[in-house]
Amino acid sequence: MVKLIMGLKGSGKTKQMIELVKKAVAEEHGDVVCLEKGPKLTYDIPHKARLISITQYNFGSYEFLKGFISGLNASNYDVSHVFIDSLQKIVDTEQESDLEAFLNWLDRMSEKESIKFTITFSAEPSLFSEGIRKFL
Repeated sequence: MVKLIMGLKGSGKTKQMIELVKKAVAEEHGDVVCLEKGPKLTYDIPHKARLISITQYNFGSYEFLKGFISGLNASNYDVSHVFIDSLQKIVDTEQESDLEAFLNWLDRMSEKESIKFTITFSAEPSLFSEGIRKFL
């Protein structure tokens, strides 16, 4: 399952994601991982969730992010849910086709590896194609 939380800046996406992280930690049997740019969620999410500030890894492309997520899975088969906060700040591209391809890749990985993905993205949902909006 891939869930995209999309809305304009200040619409409560991160707050909604924090609540979903807390729920996942309480209810799911696997490990919960949260990727963010910077340590802003340090005190907002439960300590049982693994918080990774990706700033130190020099992200820049969806390909790098795919490799990072694949590495997370390869090193820990118990990951049940990955949260990604502010995807547009992590990956340096504005190509809608790249976002759609990435979401479809996550969807295939989710099915194959039984990992849920929840992503926040700051943008107006109506401006995107149905291929992206199907993840809302």
